[in-house]
Amino acid sequence: MKKIGVIGSGFIAQGLINLLDSNEKYQLTKILTRSDIEKRNDVKQKELLTNSLDDLLEDSDLIVECSGDAIYSTDSINTVLKHNIPVVTMNSEFHVTTGSYFIDKGMVTEAEGDQPGSQAALKEDVLAMGFKPLVYSNIKGFLNHYPTKEDMEYWGKRSGISLDMVTSFTDGTKVQIEQVLVANGLGAGIVKDGLLGLENDNMRLGGYDLAKASKELGEPISDYILSSKLPAGVFIVAEHDDIQHASLRYYKMGDGPFYVIDRPFHLCHFEILKTIDRVLSGGGVLLDNGINPRFSVATIAKRDINIGEKIIKGIGSFDVRGIAVEIKKHKKHVPVGLMSNVEIVKPIKKGEMITFDQVRIPESLALDIWCKLHNLEGSI
Repeated sequence: MKKIGVIGSGFIAQGLINLLDSNEKYQLTKILTRSDIEKRNDVKQKELLTNSLDDLLEDSDLIVECSGDAIYSTDSINTVLKHNIPVVTMNSEFHVTTGSYFIDKGMVTEAEGDQPGSQAALKEDVLAMGFKPLVYSNIKGFLNHYPTKEDMEYWGKRSGISLDMVTSFTDGTKVQIEQVLVANGLGAGIVKDGLLGLENDNMRLGGYDLAKASKELGEPISDYILSSKLPAGVFIVAEHDDIQHASLRYYKMGDGPFYVIDRPFHLCHFEILKTIDRVLSGGGVLLDNGINPRFSVATIAKRDINIGEKIIKGIGSFDVRGIAVEIKKHKKHVPVGLMSNVEIVKPIKKGEMITFDQVRIPESLALDIWCKLHNLEGSI
């Protein structure tokens, strides 16, 4: 029986550990948390909680990282890989910030279940059927770049998720992070900063519009559709050989030239088990950020921010949000995953993209890795 350790103790982690607890193939060993264990009465497996990464490493054949924190997970995964333990993540924030650095350091893959992993799994199915992908698309139900704290506290409590998580979903930061990971990992482009995010309640019509944008760009694209009526899933728009036109029409796929293949659900922690199976059976990486990422998630101010102010956390913040950008066009941008306990040293206007010269970022392995990956040492 393989032993599985978990990093994180939030919404996704608790769902996973409850699932592992009743799984006959795997043994849940330890759960690494940064919280006060004595106060964690919400965790059924409280006796497995630890604040020590060493305890986790000592008794794990594979570790699932789902903290949602790019800086913390960078430290943790760095140590785990040095112990030659494979890592499955549900942490797109990690991948788009520092994940590329670890590609040649050991086995680390994003899991199926969250939208990026679901798009990667759907791509495998689509390619196996001979389709040629043009669009990798997320489906987002609601968007408000400037949600109020009162509203987010209400929806967070109603949904049972943290304030920063529900805020990052609502202001669009999360979908931008997810589709940047998809673009980098699946070899797609983006049409513009911040993505297109077309509003359309018809997946086929919206998908066709995205496919036309892909053809104009000259490469597959990563993007999303905004609709409160479509299912909470993902889809791919693809082409196929003309000789298959009649067959695809018979199978109710339409008249082409674009075909929409959807996966009308993503079940997050339930599907992590599929990726654990994949890795332990030698199936390899499902999705990572690519060795030479083209895209990142830049930080945008939600309000005027003055010198001396401090941004405690960028992802899920009421001060900033993240948008997808092409790195070579915005070399000095601060990735939203690094916006933790950051001090403002130059005034920033609402809507402005934050650059390294405007902030003082605490030293961290994640910051060092970002600078090395993008040749910024000595220039920030």
